[in-house]
Amino acid sequence: MEVMLLLHSPLVPALSVHPRCRSILSGRASYLKSSQQRVFGEVERGLAGSCKMSSFVLAARAGEQSVVVEEEALLKSESSPLKVFPGQAHPLGVSEVESGINFAIFSQNATTVTLCLLLEERGIRNELDEGMIELTLDPKVNKTGDIWHICVEVPRSNVLYGYRVDGPRDWSQGHRFDYDNILLDPYAKLIEGRRVFGDANNKMSKYFGTYDFDCLPFDWGENYKLPKIHEKDLVIYEMNVRAFTADDSSGLDSKIRGSYLGVIEKIPHLLELGVNAVELLPVFEFDEMELQRRPNPRDHLINTWGYSTINFFAPMSRYASNGGGPINASREFREMVRALHGAGIEVILDVVYNHTNEADDKNPYTTSFRGIDNKVYYMIDFNNNAQLMNFSGCGNTLNCNHPDVMELILDSLRHWVTEYHVDGFRFDLASVLCRGTDGSPHNAPPLIRAIAKDSILSRCKIIAEPWDCGGLYLVGKFPNWDRWAEWNGIYRDDIRRFIKGDIGMKGSFATRVSGSADLFQVSPTDFVLMKLSFLLYMLTNVMMWSCF
Repeated sequence: MEVMLLLHSPLVPALSVHPRCRSILSGRASYLKSSQQRVFGEVERGLAGSCKMSSFVLAARAGEQSVVVEEEALLKSESSPLKVFPGQAHPLGVSEVESGINFAIFSQNATTVTLCLLLEERGIRNELDEGMIELTLDPKVNKTGDIWHICVEVPRSNVLYGYRVDGPRDWSQGHRFDYDNILLDPYAKLIEGRRVFGDANNKMSKYFGTYDFDCLPFDWGENYKLPKIHEKDLVIYEMNVRAFTADDSSGLDSKIRGSYLGVIEKIPHLLELGVNAVELLPVFEFDEMELQRRPNPRDHLINTWGYSTINFFAPMSRYASNGGGPINASREFREMVRALHGAGIEVILDVVYNHTNEADDKNPYTTSFRGIDNKVYYMIDFNNNAQLMNFSGCGNTLNCNHPDVMELILDSLRHWVTEYHVDGFRFDLASVLCRGTDGSPHNAPPLIRAIAKDSILSRCKIIAEPWDCGGLYLVGKFPNWDRWAEWNGIYRDDIRRFIKGDIGMKGSFATRVSGSADLFQVSPTDFVLMKLSFLLYMLTNVMMWSCF
């Protein structure tokens, strides 16, 4: 049976009714007893000596009969008790507070938010119907502004979580709510899902947020320091973490091939090449099997580059050694950064804030943002049946200059600098970040300015790929606030033409190697190759960048 447990506070006049309970509760608020019922209650006197329990629903499988219990209680399942408190709005994501673990999520247009928890002892993680606890938040108690929040007394680690979110179903207004989906927290710092990269037996894996407050802080070492290399001296090698050592020819143990630890083993090779910075292709969590989730012409492919972000805070968990999972991935990423810095090599991340993995309206792959608040997170064309705008070429465009989305991006960047000590960022299709919420170009985009002026990001290299798939080509014109460098695509094109012997390229060659004064006053980042270095050995097998 399905046990639906509904709690409410005496301070709240109306119940927050879980959608699945409405038919049961119609016309009555009852206490049905069953011989199979295994829920026990005792009054929890919590905040300020008074009972301030949140309204929520606990759904758990127990047999074949529906039971509704109305109680102000300390809930106990067969395995462990749950204490629940209203929680706090900040910080977003998961945080540890005095009374438990606080969960906070933003949704401006949601009408119902349910926190879904899977405790390690409650069931096998792949059997999601077994042991899932669902707590529906009461907007009168668990909502501050546009932030929904709840505090739960659950373990400090080994917990998976996600959200069900419901709201208006009006497509023409840009909404895409679907209460059946369990969604990732945009602020989740760790993601649990498939453990082994490219595992075809687990290609339909679900993704959940998780956390770990039991681990000790990472030890960066007594003599650790940042390389602090000036931009003009950078020689950047662009690389994919997995592809760099995944092949047998790397000579590494199979347990660390294609991992963050594998990169550490190849630091001598990087030094031999003469590079002093690596630019890592996307290392935010992504689903490499996304193309195989439905029949399509590319359903035999695996996404190895990673330009299809699921979450902007969590390091790619399948780059952990030996299928170690998200906690090990987080630690090993730090170990990689520490080792690279120890060798005098900076770490720049290739970041994708222009779109997400959730594709388009025709074939959506809803994992998070679309289901939480599509109208806020994405640019929408209200003149075309509220379809998603597509300036990224990937089906959707992140609404980067919406205030709440902008704050998400800034929080993500700060997280990677403070927690993982990265030295800079290369922004994929950065012209998207220069578009307003209606898709029109901005001369002074708020996000670009905020990144340039942010105190935490002030030590970082920030490099724009100054174009997008909507034709906004900003090479030499990217709004920079004297901080942003640009990928100089014209340098790339002219140098390649000169090398292969095109007629009339001497003047252009001279202009490019002397700093492209016809395009830039400051900060171009010139490059010959990107993602092609292994194919073009004649150009030294190195990402040949020249910064001026």
